Amino acid sequence: MQECPTAVIFGAGSVGRGFLGQLFSESGYEVVFVDVDEPLVEALARRGSYTLRLSGIEKVEDLTIGPVRAVNGLHTGQVAAEVAKASLMATAVGARALAVIAKSIAAGLAQRWEAGQTTPLNVIVCENLHDAPDLLRGYVRETLPDALKPCLRGRVGFVPAVIARMSPVPTSEQRSANPTLIVAEPYKVLPVDREAFVGDIPQVVGMETVTPFTAYVERKLYIHNAAHAMLGYLGYCRGYAYGYEALDDPWVRPLLDQALDEAGRALVAEHGFDPQALQEHVQDILARFANRALADPIGRLARDPLRKLAPGDRLVGAARLAERHAIRPEGLAWGIAAALAYDNPDDTHAMELQTRLAQEGLGGILGYVCDIREDEPLADLVCRRYRMLREEPQWQGRP
Repeated sequence: MQECPTAVIFGAGSVGRGFLGQLFSESGYEVVFVDVDEPLVEALARRGSYTLRLSGIEKVEDLTIGPVRAVNGLHTGQVAAEVAKASLMATAVGARALAVIAKSIAAGLAQRWEAGQTTPLNVIVCENLHDAPDLLRGYVRETLPDALKPCLRGRVGFVPAVIARMSPVPTSEQRSANPTLIVAEPYKVLPVDREAFVGDIPQVVGMETVTPFTAYVERKLYIHNAAHAMLGYLGYCRGYAYGYEALDDPWVRPLLDQALDEAGRALVAEHGFDPQALQEHVQDILARFANRALADPIGRLARDPLRKLAPGDRLVGAARLAERHAIRPEGLAWGIAAALAYDNPDDTHAMELQTRLAQEGLGGILGYVCDIREDEPLADLVCRRYRMLREEPQWQGRP
């Protein structure tokens, strides 16, 4: 009997179990999760499968995904052994953990090559960071023995991916009832960079190889991620708990539509997207955002405003792209202003932002965090909207 090929996924959370595990399992792989959540690792190892609840707008269904195994990421030797015999790998651990997992990956690659296995291995990198594949490649290279460093480029592909399936974090009640349960929407498309693979491109259900990949990255960032941020920050100002509530709000929705129109026209001008197809893409995303079964919390949509206000990220980056094509980013400026006003006491990054705002003033923060000079038109757009959010009663948490 032929042994089932294995796909090693670093990270057994919302992306790992909520998306990649299903795609790889349906493609004929035995999935091996690597995670440091010991109760989850034990539950996956004991059951050999997990429950994926697909919560669509019209129906909810539970799928059993298997066969799966799980290894504690702290056990470097065990992880390296899985890497050494893997047919495919993926990461979904968060950008800050890439340096940590690189050690096990390098150890596994060394075992693989020292055993004479030279078949190319591809790593689908599913991190919300533009240069994550290059970062991971660099971390792995640093850890490899000097004699093996030259092998990396020709034998391992670090493939960027765009993750657009929404999967909220399980509640404590859900986890108590079934520690393996993960909830996600049914959306099932995984765009990846065709040019980044080494050797044969693996056949994976739902995976679409695209080029040029930058266009799809920016479409995800400036439409999907920007829309989520707009709902999160403006929804917080209006006092909502969930994104779908903000989507229906008569103050928020027109501003969201305006921002997406600006970003969409800029993407068409920059990358040549078909305007009608892009508009249909936007409407599909908004329909998915309205899915109450997912119950995406405002706190998740809005978390980490310092990162989301960075010059090339979803809000300022989209506004800059609009300006590049002579489009005045009035709607997007509302999102930037609302992110600056986000003062959720449960978000440590929001509190850091508010402390710095108090110390440096709005102009200082715009320059330091967003790279927006005080004498720029964008600064004027943002500042005027920030004052409105702080002063006008409809934005004081009273929907």
